[in-house]
Amino acid sequence: MAPVLSMSLMAQIVIAGRPVGTGQPTYVIAEISANHGGRFERAEELVRAAAAAGADAVKLQTYTADTMTLDSDAEPFKVADGTLWAGRTLYDLYAEAHTPWAWHRPLMNLATELGLALFSSPFDATAVAFLDELGVPAMKIASFELVDHELIHLAATTGRPLILSTGMATEDEIDEGVAVARDGGAAGVVLLRCNSAYPALPEEMDLRTIPDMANRWEAPVGFSDHTLGTAAAVAAVAMGACVLEKHLTISRAEPTADAAFSLEPDEFRRMVDDVRLAEAALGGVRYGPSDREGSSLPFRRSLFVVADVAAGEPFTDANVRVIRPGHGLAPRHLAEVLGRRAARPVTRGAPLSWDDVDRS
Repeated sequence: MAPVLSMSLMAQIVIAGRPVGTGQPTYVIAEISANHGGRFERAEELVRAAAAAGADAVKLQTYTADTMTLDSDAEPFKVADGTLWAGRTLYDLYAEAHTPWAWHRPLMNLATELGLALFSSPFDATAVAFLDELGVPAMKIASFELVDHELIHLAATTGRPLILSTGMATEDEIDEGVAVARDGGAAGVVLLRCNSAYPALPEEMDLRTIPDMANRWEAPVGFSDHTLGTAAAVAAVAMGACVLEKHLTISRAEPTADAAFSLEPDEFRRMVDDVRLAEAALGGVRYGPSDREGSSLPFRRSLFVVADVAAGEPFTDANVRVIRPGHGLAPRHLAEVLGRRAARPVTRGAPLSWDDVDRS
């Protein structure tokens, strides 16, 4: 039986020495996927672009067409309508989109030089073994593979943290995937809220599910974003996402399999900047004025004498008003002041104080 982890331990994992989870800056992953277009030089460019855009990690996908599916044009092996790849065979799509395994080591070395973590999504046992030998700091299970318990178990037995994407998954399927990962010995689990449409619609994100997932599975929760633009990503951080994964391309004009729903480098940079601003804006729980609000306090309303008042003369609504600035008694004292007499002469424009009021 897997050890029972405390909530504090479940709230964070560590990827390449970087704590990821509750209370930490959002961990931003740039997904390269098929956007290298079959060119190693383009893959290198994407790693460099990810670093320049402020990502914490880059992610690959580790498979071959033969490990993913059969080379068949039978109807079940054709992509149905409703996606960017409609009409293509699965084998043809994966043959075009895969990242050659020989690229992994040099790309990992480049990422390390640039201060990035690099890890990948394995899609079968051979990919798990390969990534284990490569020494990746984490593994991600793609949404479509969340129901593949054998794959999750194999990845978990490497003792690395697992990031489980949950597109399409029911509560029971997430329950099962998390249990397999934890029982298999994974060094922590992160769940990603995800919608597995390409591109996905913002109105189908249901980002309010993020805190519910964190409570249900006592795990850090992030967001794998396939929407166009960056609004959903920033909103997810506001809802508590501690990991953010987004596809990166050099140009959406390039005819790669994933370019249409990917961000270009300048857009990715703006997303990261907006995420950091959102984190700063979320802050903590606070009541009362902030440091910078202190200079605004004098512009509150308070009690001022608006007509000369002689000693012994009563204060009335004709000679005392609630106006700006805030140098007099607080407005809540107006009812206590009206009808009382002045303890001394008070000139028009003076802020009213208790020393001005005869309280005998």
